[in-house]
Amino acid sequence: MEASTVYMIYGKDAAAMTRSLLDAYGIEERVKDKERIILKPNLVTPSRAEEGATTHTEIMSALIECLHDLGKTDIAIAEGSWVGASTEEAFRHCGCLEIARRLGVKLIDTKKDSFRTLEYDGMRMEVSEAILSCDYLINLPVLKGHCQTRMTAAMKNLKGCLSDRSKREFHRMGLMKPIAALNMLVRPDLTIVDSLSGDLDFEEGGNPVETDRMMAGDDPVAIDILGASLMGYAADDIPYIPIVLEYSGRNLSLEDIEVRELNRPEAGTARPSGAVGRLAGYTDPSDACSACLASLIHALKRLEEDGDISRLGGRKIAVGQGWRGRTMEIGSGTCCSGAAHGVRGCPPSASDILRMLEDL
Repeated sequence: MEASTVYMIYGKDAAAMTRSLLDAYGIEERVKDKERIILKPNLVTPSRAEEGATTHTEIMSALIECLHDLGKTDIAIAEGSWVGASTEEAFRHCGCLEIARRLGVKLIDTKKDSFRTLEYDGMRMEVSEAILSCDYLINLPVLKGHCQTRMTAAMKNLKGCLSDRSKREFHRMGLMKPIAALNMLVRPDLTIVDSLSGDLDFEEGGNPVETDRMMAGDDPVAIDILGASLMGYAADDIPYIPIVLEYSGRNLSLEDIEVRELNRPEAGTARPSGAVGRLAGYTDPSDACSACLASLIHALKRLEEDGDISRLGGRKIAVGQGWRGRTMEIGSGTCCSGAAHGVRGCPPSASDILRMLEDL
């Protein structure tokens, strides 16, 4: 059995949360002998982070400022938006141009970079030379839904390191095995996950789920296994996860991951809309923190996808601190321990909530 550590923090101040994660991770010692540092965000399209698709600007700024404080000056933001989208437009729209001017970092459009052709398990791919030649790679994915892989987080975010030709080839090869192969060839030194408001089920955004959560660690596979659970999936539901475990000969499960929470979530005032608002109609929140309500929303989405949402029969699920000491039929989270049917956890994972709902 192997173990892996993931640091987790809750809140609304993305910059302060980033600094706390870096301190807990021990970034000063980790980058002590590193010179060329690259940040790889998720800028799949030119859209605002609040829409659920792209990495928050505040995370990148706080990270760069921390690296500057440690004497690091050779820093770049590198990304290649999805095929058909302009990375330069994404840099502008997502605030990276302003970051580059203010903090003096370089911007690298990996679509226009030189490439090195690598191969794994018979799959050839063109990987950005800047990514491969840096001394320290920091992956900054968004935890969100995806129309083909169900979830995208640490491992799939590396697809932005490829040429557009290789991105197209990935889809021709079925996407899942190539993602796993890419992660055998490119290993970020640190991954900081923007799970503040990732989209419910689509990589382009539009239905953000306010979660007020970030994560960090140096094991992308562990991060994706944990991320899947937070969205209501088992690791095997995300096809590239078991493939990369097989490739690497690892035996890693959710139970092997140590989650070190740096704080606890606080009551929030989320007002979901769109598809998220519709799913929220099945809930009865009272002083619910965003992380707890988000887990419930993801579980309800999975229940709906399985065609089982009707089992609620019009009943609503209690969630939030306002339910402490009260009784209810169905409840989610430790604050709703008085529920006849409930699940503990502060917050519980969507996968745990889903199992409870399936047993109704």
